[in-house]
Amino acid sequence: MASEEYVERVLALVEQIPPGRVSTYGLIAEALRHSLGSGGPRQVGAVMALHGGGVPWWRVVRADGTLPDSHGPEARQAYLGEGTPLRRSGAVDIEAAVWLPPLDPATVPGT
Repeated sequence: MASEEYVERVLALVEQIPPGRVSTYGLIAEALRHSLGSGGPRQVGAVMALHGGGVPWWRVVRADGTLPDSHGPEARQAYLGEGTPLRRSGAVDIEAAVWLPPLDPATVPGT
């Protein structure tokens, strides 16, 4: 179970992702690992599953640009509305859309 601080930091980072851009579970985990020393992509995914409804959850994708199938239709509408670059498959074009969270602990929210 993630600490309250970890949950707050994940959600704060997700809120920073600009419209039309995405980050990955792994990139967010890496940014928090630099400042908190723990966590991984699965922990970020668990935070998003339990607490991510109030943030732009569709902006956090797997490393291959996909989301779980259950999120597809709603996320696709958000991507189209925000102009997020997509591949023909419907997955996000990571190379064109990636947003890198800050790795400097002084710039991560809550530090």
